[in-house]
Amino acid sequence: MAGGRPSALRPAAFFKMLKARAPELFELADLEFQLFSNVDSSEMQPELWQRMAAHLHEQLPSFDGAVVTHGTDTLAYTASALSFMLRNPPCPVVLTGSQRPLGEVRSDARLNLIDAVLSAVQGPREVTICFDSHLYRGNRARKMKVAEYDAFDSPNCPVLGTLGVDATFEPGLRPRGAFRLYDALDPRVFLLKVYPGLDPALPLQLLPHVRGLVVEAYGAGNFPIAPELGRSLLPLFTQARERGVPVVVVSQAYRNGVDLSLYESGAAALGQGAVGGADMTPSAALVKLMQGLAYHPRSPEALARFIQTPVAGELTVAGPTIRPPAASGAARRGRMKGKRE
Repeated sequence: MAGGRPSALRPAAFFKMLKARAPELFELADLEFQLFSNVDSSEMQPELWQRMAAHLHEQLPSFDGAVVTHGTDTLAYTASALSFMLRNPPCPVVLTGSQRPLGEVRSDARLNLIDAVLSAVQGPREVTICFDSHLYRGNRARKMKVAEYDAFDSPNCPVLGTLGVDATFEPGLRPRGAFRLYDALDPRVFLLKVYPGLDPALPLQLLPHVRGLVVEAYGAGNFPIAPELGRSLLPLFTQARERGVPVVVVSQAYRNGVDLSLYESGAAALGQGAVGGADMTPSAALVKLMQGLAYHPRSPEALARFIQTPVAGELTVAGPTIRPPAASGAARRGRMKGKRE
């Protein structure tokens, strides 16, 4: 990017600025530069992910690592997409960006680039995000801040690397087969955030126009179902099932994940065929549903298994759940809500 106050930031020439501002990169590795696209990250779309994944699939066997520079706004979406599309990569694929453009004096871009190149040389063989001296699993990261350098975090997955005075890396995912490209996506998916006052008529009107739905619910997977105020979302799940539209439920909470068996609304969603997304981020769940619809278009059972099975470390498989002693009716529901909400 170039520009900035008082003018707006805009895509600008990259290679010349990179060589001028970060010459140290050439001491870390033999670098080859390739310009794939030069757009604001808000312009990233599934079609660009597909082209990028195909390009990387072709190039990676000839290199020891890859660094993808990317704007921060959709960085977590692109990292999730590449993690699902590039299965068992032969070398690290590291995405990075910056909060301030490389050409600015106080830019964080230079250090992020240096750390990303080092991570591509020494880090784990998976798709990651390198930012503010930390290496995160790409499909586990979230952008948390707009105006601070530690913009990303990985709430439900430990960091894969720390780049301080010394650089230390975790082993990462174990390869499970040959390096393969899975670049098919069906982008006709909608991400619905539940909020107080949501009129169910709005998402119901969307159902004829989508192939899949990700519901970002409260807490462990809760949403309103009481009929008295006319804002129950249960008809959405019922009509989605009737129309053959798969629904994946994730949590608005940053830490932990959904358990649709815990509360009455989640159990009702399960009864209508909804699938719990465990502790996946909303961006990872959205992209994974796009891919699942492309490869399992006619089998709800196969799609559900795909969503709930880790592909690239994007979710934690639930272990045994310790429940409080059973009680009945509203008393049991009220006590559990008091503990978890």
